[in-house]
Amino acid sequence: MTRTSTLPAPILTARSLVKRYGRVVALDHADFDLYPGEILAVIGDNGAGKSTLIKAISGAVTPDEGEIRLEGQTINFTSPMQAREAGIETVYQNLALSPALSIADNLFMGREIRKPGFMGKYLRTLDRKAMERIAREKLSELGLLTIQNINQAVETLSGGQRQGIAVARAAAFGSKLVIMDEPTAALGVKESRRVLDLIKDVKARGLPIVLISHNMPHVFEVADRIHIHRLGRRACVIRPHDYSMSDAVAIMTGAKEPPQDLAA
Repeated sequence: MTRTSTLPAPILTARSLVKRYGRVVALDHADFDLYPGEILAVIGDNGAGKSTLIKAISGAVTPDEGEIRLEGQTINFTSPMQAREAGIETVYQNLALSPALSIADNLFMGREIRKPGFMGKYLRTLDRKAMERIAREKLSELGLLTIQNINQAVETLSGGQRQGIAVARAAAFGSKLVIMDEPTAALGVKESRRVLDLIKDVKARGLPIVLISHNMPHVFEVADRIHIHRLGRRACVIRPHDYSMSDAVAIMTGAKEPPQDLAA
């Protein structure tokens, strides 16, 4: 019996993904599995192809070969918008927020609620009261109660608060899974702690999370499993309580061979 035999069916799988940029092979028959309700960390050295893998899953890149399945159904995203419509939300490292807009406007960017009836249908008038009410509910669900004014501009917030807004937006609209790209990279210790707590809160709501991070202590704290990517493909998947951070880094850099029973 393998270690993954007790796991439920994966919510998202990728098999033999290939992506070439000229002579550079970014993905070399890469595999990927995400299971319901888990936090799966994806780690890899620079140039390992992990960013391309995540872009393929989130619709930002179209693989040259291979197959991606969401809940057993083959998907062929050609844009991030299609991935969002399918329930896959991504929190990018640069947050993809509009600093001059309000918190509510950022949460509903691209998903604005129109007023019912003639005003919304023909004049396309926004239902700001509904957007503000829902925005406050979503922030409260994730414990972001330090934000008092839902209409204040995002540029007035701290780095941790901005990251919280991005996470809240993903959690509010990600019906299937959330991808987080280096969510604590530019944050201090206190703000990083709040974001890690937010990640745990999102998981507690039942959403599986793909966490891309170079911060090994953070990875080993929150991840249920760790996908190690090397040379364009999955080297292995380990559990943080079975291996040390040194083991993970050694496998990631090629200094240590992946365990035979876990190798991809």
